[in-house]
Amino acid sequence: MSQPVVPKHARVVVIGGGIIGTSVAYHLAHAGWKDVVLLERDKLTSGTTWHAAGLMVTFGSTSETSTEMRKYTAGLYARLEAETGQATGFKPCGFIEVAADVDRLEEYRRVSAFNRYCGIDVQEISPKQVKDLFPIANVDDVLAGFYVAKDGRVDPVDVTMALGKGARLQGATILEGVPALGVVTKQGAVTGVDTPFGTIGCEYVVNCAGMWARQLGAKNGVNIPLQSAEHYYLITEKIAGISRDWPVLEDPGSYGYFREEGGGLMVGMFEPVCAPWKINGVPEDFSFGEIPPDWDRMTPYLEKAMKRVPVSQEAGLKKFFCGPESFTPDLRPVVGEAPEVKNYFVAAGLNSIGILTGGGMGKVMAHWIMHGQPDVDVTGMNIDRLHKYQSNPEYRRTRTVESLGMVYQCHYPTRSMTTARDAKRSAVHERLVSWGAYFKDVSGWEGADWYAGYGQTPDPGPLSFGRQHWYKNWEAEHRATREGVILMDMSFMSKFRVEGRDAGRLLNQLSANNVDAEPGRITYTQWLNEGGTLEADLTVTKFDDRHYFVVASDTAHRHVETKMKRLFDTGHAFCSDVTSAYAQLNIQGPRSRELMQAVTTVDLSNEVFPFRAVTELDIGFARVICVRITYLGELGYELYIPAEQAVHVYDRLVKAGEPLGLRHAGLKALASLRMEKGYRDYGHDIDN
Repeated sequence: MSQPVVPKHARVVVIGGGIIGTSVAYHLAHAGWKDVVLLERDKLTSGTTWHAAGLMVTFGSTSETSTEMRKYTAGLYARLEAETGQATGFKPCGFIEVAADVDRLEEYRRVSAFNRYCGIDVQEISPKQVKDLFPIANVDDVLAGFYVAKDGRVDPVDVTMALGKGARLQGATILEGVPALGVVTKQGAVTGVDTPFGTIGCEYVVNCAGMWARQLGAKNGVNIPLQSAEHYYLITEKIAGISRDWPVLEDPGSYGYFREEGGGLMVGMFEPVCAPWKINGVPEDFSFGEIPPDWDRMTPYLEKAMKRVPVSQEAGLKKFFCGPESFTPDLRPVVGEAPEVKNYFVAAGLNSIGILTGGGMGKVMAHWIMHGQPDVDVTGMNIDRLHKYQSNPEYRRTRTVESLGMVYQCHYPTRSMTTARDAKRSAVHERLVSWGAYFKDVSGWEGADWYAGYGQTPDPGPLSFGRQHWYKNWEAEHRATREGVILMDMSFMSKFRVEGRDAGRLLNQLSANNVDAEPGRITYTQWLNEGGTLEADLTVTKFDDRHYFVVASDTAHRHVETKMKRLFDTGHAFCSDVTSAYAQLNIQGPRSRELMQAVTTVDLSNEVFPFRAVTELDIGFARVICVRITYLGELGYELYIPAEQAVHVYDRLVKAGEPLGLRHAGLKALASLRMEKGYRDYGHDIDN
């Protein structure tokens, strides 16, 4: 066999020939960037794509971005055969989601309303109509079905081959049997890709290596917290009367989905307690391999799933397949430019939605690479939301059990991840425990959501879509902020010290508002990109002409840090991440000045210390940065306290607050208070 010939240079090198890699190459070439090389270490579709179930479903997402990707993908697959001459197996036979309990019914009605808003024709149908469309289903306990007539299925191998052919027809080069050994960088930017057959110089790299993406990224210090896990489906022998025209039937409450396959049934599975695979790394030569199925672990889940279609229990077993798929800690994709290396893009972690969003993801990535900015909201999927500790083997082993299990669990609005917890604690964490804090996962921090009261153990009760028993606690915290005074721990906020003679000028270059005015002032501002759209939503405090303090939300931590570091390379400015160095305690409410004045000698009167003023003040034996600002809509102060003195300051505040009726307030109150006031939240009301 002749040795592959690799080019000396390409504008973009795409690594990985699955559905995502071929889609990225296809869309770059179609958009006019012909100088694209796709490297596949084995054959196209190896890894995960070849054994995907091939659902092409637009229903089910509560992300507008993901829903639009799905719609675009369905349209692309429908026209791809005519463009390329390569079959895709796309068949819009319909899709039904069934609800067999009241919570699922509530969830799917909410999802349906949102999907209809996004232009998807979702119909709520009766159990009888479900039976009419999928005659072998047991619908005795079904409350309703949710039907999309134009959804259906596609052949994952065929559609990947069609995208590859379409990319070649537009001038892209696809090289099979050529592994990427590593990405070459210089001064923090991509310069090429090493292969066994020579180095390809390039301007951009796109890591679409699927379950190998984490291992490939780690070679350049790029953090991609992906973990492979077992994923199962069963294929029966032929069953009389089954039609390829029947819709796909999905029943998450029974852990399964069903569609025709070879005259029999495919029974796909997403069990609630999952099994990570190869924590230490996926073997480099695992291409079209299978994992021996764990019958003992899976049998109870399989039996529950097959009760939805009883004939599947009687049919002969043709195949019980187990293959690996890779998942992120929060079950969302990991896409975008890596914070660690310029022009190193990642598109991975598609978490069992790779086929049905593959076309749209390729289009989004191509635009992002070509224009330097995404043209859709990527807030929830941007690679820079993820932190390095999430790649730790123990973290991946622990969290993946839950994150993959979330695929088919009921998605309650107040649910917080429960595994891999206690990774980050505020300096006053134990004090909050004594006040009955109920904690939720806040970017790995333990954030107090609401309080049961001093000496009480918080009982969240069962998850629900309705008003829960702790609502009264939330309401009391909300009212205390409006009528009295509260203490709120916000230590999870991202904090950066910025210094240098060009610090003010460069921060102003990022900021929509003037953050370089008089010293001793805090400015709330958005950060904008060259297109004038939002990159971040934060505050900048100016201490003096060379010293500034930037505070952003927990979710924006690495995004904000990366924006600063890349811009500061152009001048004399430096940023230090001091998130862990300072606890943040907020004292808010109409009686907050009373409380603050009781613990410090500094005059905090309105005349001396007006809104947006900043000073360093004394509290007991501590020096504290005090900012008069509010996100809750009342008179209030944010205190930034050296972590080692946080408990001391906290105790002084609580003691002084006793005669004023000081109450602890959590993140539920934060949300309702800021919404009542009309204050925006990046990721909810505003985005990129």
